[in-house]
Amino acid sequence: MQGMPAAKNKLSGEQLKIFFADISRLHSMDQITFVCIGTDRSTGDALGPLTGTGLLEAGFPHVIGTLPDPCDAISLEDKLKGIPEDHLIIAIDACLGQPSSVGSFFAAKGPLNPAQSVGRPLPAVGHYSIAAVVNVLGPKPYWTLQVTSLHLVMTMASRIAQAAASGFGLSP
Repeated sequence: MQGMPAAKNKLSGEQLKIFFADISRLHSMDQITFVCIGTDRSTGDALGPLTGTGLLEAGFPHVIGTLPDPCDAISLEDKLKGIPEDHLIIAIDACLGQPSSVGSFFAAKGPLNPAQSVGRPLPAVGHYSIAAVVNVLGPKPYWTLQVTSLHLVMTMASRIAQAAASGFGLSP
């Protein structure tokens, strides 16, 4: 789970398709690695692994962070070392935010900072990034993630994976 990326733009699910289509015009799918950050052990933080699993199912060849093999705070730095230097990274993570932003996507050309809202020092990740606001930022972020709606998280993860597949021409 992370804090919002700098120079972020709030996007709808439909606008996410355009975000991915713009990336696909500039970069070959074979040169892109998706880094989907999170864990399957917390409802709110499962967005990354759920999205990563959806991206693999859609046909993307380079995805880090899936339900069977999450990319969490413990494994993130090691997994980043395995990405070829010539690959473009698209980072995806859940975040907590304002009540009016819950259910929204924030996309940026630039990295996101994983675990920022829970105070973990992890490296910034991504040439592009998407932060999905899964719940409200409050005084107890770990607890908030545990009581986050699984339906909302699954719906948002599916929207990201579908938008990426559509933007890269893997689905209609």
